[in-house]
Amino acid sequence: MTSSAAPTIARSAARLDAVTAELDPPFGVVDLAAFDRNAAELAGRAAGKPIRLATKSLRCPELIRRALRSPGFAGLMCYSLPEALWLYRLGVSDDLLVAYPTADRAALAELAADPAAAAAITLTVDSPTQLDLVERAASAPGRSGRLRICLEVDAAWRPLEGSVAERVPRLGAELVERSHVGPLRSPVRSARQARELAREILRREGFRLVGLMLYEGQIAGVGDAPPGQPLRAAAVRWVRRRSAAELARRRAAVAETVGELCPLEFVNGGGTGSLETTSTERAVTEVAAGSGLIGPGLFDTYEAFRPLPAVLFALPVVRRPGRRTATLFSGGYTASGAVGADRLPTPHLPSGLRLTGTEGAGEVQTPVVGPGARGLRPGDRVWFRHAKAGELAERLHEYHLLESGETGRDHRTGAVATYRGAGKSFG
Repeated sequence: MTSSAAPTIARSAARLDAVTAELDPPFGVVDLAAFDRNAAELAGRAAGKPIRLATKSLRCPELIRRALRSPGFAGLMCYSLPEALWLYRLGVSDDLLVAYPTADRAALAELAADPAAAAAITLTVDSPTQLDLVERAASAPGRSGRLRICLEVDAAWRPLEGSVAERVPRLGAELVERSHVGPLRSPVRSARQARELAREILRREGFRLVGLMLYEGQIAGVGDAPPGQPLRAAAVRWVRRRSAAELARRRAAVAETVGELCPLEFVNGGGTGSLETTSTERAVTEVAAGSGLIGPGLFDTYEAFRPLPAVLFALPVVRRPGRRTATLFSGGYTASGAVGADRLPTPHLPSGLRLTGTEGAGEVQTPVVGPGARGLRPGDRVWFRHAKAGELAERLHEYHLLESGETGRDHRTGAVATYRGAGKSFG
């Protein structure tokens, strides 16, 4: 496990306050030393497999560039076709995988009309209907060349798949589907289904099949060490072990079957939470990661690794309702996903603070309670970590970059625009 006590700027309220004294919160900062250490840790966990950077975890062009300069990182995994086109035209990368199917007709037409962009950007599909949509949108006059396609195969675990239940008409198939553990993504699961869709892609003139993707969210995206929940932790680890073993066999079969039809440039898998297991699979040529660079709150529930907090945001104290309570301005930066306390931002510094159960993180005010509140006064700062990595960038126009000099003196090296600060919103 990475040491969370490493002496970076983001581990000291005094250092953070001193280096940002001229700024008025709310604002966000990036501890560059922690960011770079996290990048090195991810590369080590990937064990030589190249890491395709998940842009949704950063949403800041300069941080994306910095990560790509780190050893072990190659190519981008984007969440939106307009985003991929924008990053390509900024010169950030010429290897961009749009990891989610798109229905953006204008962006598809733009891609088809630009041969250079079409040679750099790969679209993801999981059904013939999506191919139909792309064909209609990309049939602009002057189109040349074929669009690059990645076929996505579902990587979730279905414990009842292949069991007696599956062979029972109607009810059995429904039970198998209901046993689904993992993200609800592609309808393609088996090597046979992947072969059928691959043949359909290859049959159409306008497409070129170049890759496969299987994302195991039930392994990469679920913490296996939730505090105070030993039974849940044991259950999650059991599911992760069983799912990883099943997926390794199925992923190898899919890659072999599709690879017999055409040469593949890549087989992508994994995420920050599963780099150790996914990188050992021979069928996998590259892994994906991004959140581990940031070290958001959700990763406090993982046993095998603990990234350093690299991105924080500061809120100002504006009220003192009681001796053990301080009220902060703003702060309702709740993360996406199933609603729960784990989606709330986490008070990071000073220590000894927690959100209240009645107000949580509020639209205009956020109370914090605990012994850490005793010394807080209006105008002081409280530093938070967001629950998820990239979504903080949707709240802030810029990140202030913090660095320690050779003499150990902390300083700000400037500010860089987030997607929002650049006037971009990609969904």
